[in-house]
Amino acid sequence: MNDSPRGRLIVISGPSGVGKTSVVAELIAPTGSVFSVSATTRAARPGEIDGREYHFVDRVTFQQMIARGEILEWAEYGGNLYGTPRQSVLPILESGRNVILDIENEGAKQLRASYPSAVLIFIAPPDLETLEERLKGRGDTSALDISLRLDLAAHQIAEAESFYDHLVENVDVEETVAQILDILDNDGASATIH
Repeated sequence: MNDSPRGRLIVISGPSGVGKTSVVAELIAPTGSVFSVSATTRAARPGEIDGREYHFVDRVTFQQMIARGEILEWAEYGGNLYGTPRQSVLPILESGRNVILDIENEGAKQLRASYPSAVLIFIAPPDLETLEERLKGRGDTSALDISLRLDLAAHQIAEAESFYDHLVENVDVEETVAQILDILDNDGASATIH
């Protein structure tokens, strides 16, 4: 999917509960991509392993990483900091492999400035009612948290059209993956490192 000597930076964004994790998992093999593991200040959940789900660091360490320019993009969500360590991305791109990031709108905006040729794809739900049902179906989210996530989702969807390259509605994961593969096949850009 990529004939250039540098890999492509592929950003997948969308509201919580839209199915990003499932879509990204299905994109790894056919795109020859590596999934970038983010850093976060939130505590590890049961079963999560440092370096697999996230790089778990304290707030002071995260802020030092920002100050040293070691974070490509970052945002605060739910009182915790999340960001992409530069060393999780640049060596992979330079080796010619693609990197997929699963990040929020704020991070996508930051990456657009540093990587103008990155492919930014926003995954949207068919509607907010469907998103609400998906969040409820998880069984691990309180009614208050669902309400907050739906409000945030409405905001994310509204602003997505202004800076994402592509918006894909996720009705079915296989169909969504097929649409994204088509987008990537027709977008020959490679990441330009700044």
